[in-house]
Amino acid sequence: MRYGAGFPLKAMPDAAAIRDYATALEDAGFDFTGTAGHVMGQPAGTWPDRAAPQYTGPFNDPFVTFAFLAGVTKRIRFMSAILILPAMPTGLVAKQAAELALVSGGRFDLGVGVSWNAVEYRALGRDMRSRGARLEEQVTLLRRLWSEPYVTFKGRYHDFDNIGLARPVGAPIPIWFGTGTDEPVLRRVARLADGWMTIGDFLPHVPRFQQYLREAARDPAGFPIRGSLVAGDGGPDAWIKTARAYQAAGVTHITIGAPPALTSDQTLERLAAARTAIANALG
Repeated sequence: MRYGAGFPLKAMPDAAAIRDYATALEDAGFDFTGTAGHVMGQPAGTWPDRAAPQYTGPFNDPFVTFAFLAGVTKRIRFMSAILILPAMPTGLVAKQAAELALVSGGRFDLGVGVSWNAVEYRALGRDMRSRGARLEEQVTLLRRLWSEPYVTFKGRYHDFDNIGLARPVGAPIPIWFGTGTDEPVLRRVARLADGWMTIGDFLPHVPRFQQYLREAARDPAGFPIRGSLVAGDGGPDAWIKTARAYQAAGVTHITIGAPPALTSDQTLERLAAARTAIANALG
């Protein structure tokens, strides 16, 4: 089992806070950390059916933040969780991810998703209605851009004529998909992704997902699945119970979170305590 903890959803106030948080996670034994959020924010109340922190911002940019942290950490991995890939230019993402993989010594996983915010898509100059199909084409093209110096590719959304990064990245950059559990998106994960970042109540759907993997001629054994766990007031017994259920279902990565009411110091203390308790129980 691999253990991670995300950055607070709202951007941290300064470089020192970002550094101190990441190095504290590394010192506590965490294997990975990630960022979540959008590119742009909107005023609270814009989306009454959604929690304001999901869209108000500001949010830490994963490429800038992790490039900075690569220089002040030694072991912990970084994950964009998630990057709204269909809203971004594919060539630019390929370049930024390749550079981050280089400066971090290969400690970067690209976590992608499609998002829900049509206003943000429009502001970034992209059509939200085609986001699923565009993401599929992007993933294919990203892998080629990372493995071939120059690429010729003509698809529905891209036209590359013998152009590329001019330098393969070496070891492949893993691409994780962050999704819910609807059949079309799970089948997309099974066909294309290197790992599944789960959203919501995913445990009942793992057997179905594993069947989709088999149908895509992929081995479910060891396929990376990341589940989230909130280290709430139930204490270690509750945390361990959830973690054991995850492990039994085939989860390979657990992202541990803390209740939002805790202070920054309390959050770090809770995260470290939960990681230690779960790791000792699971072995």
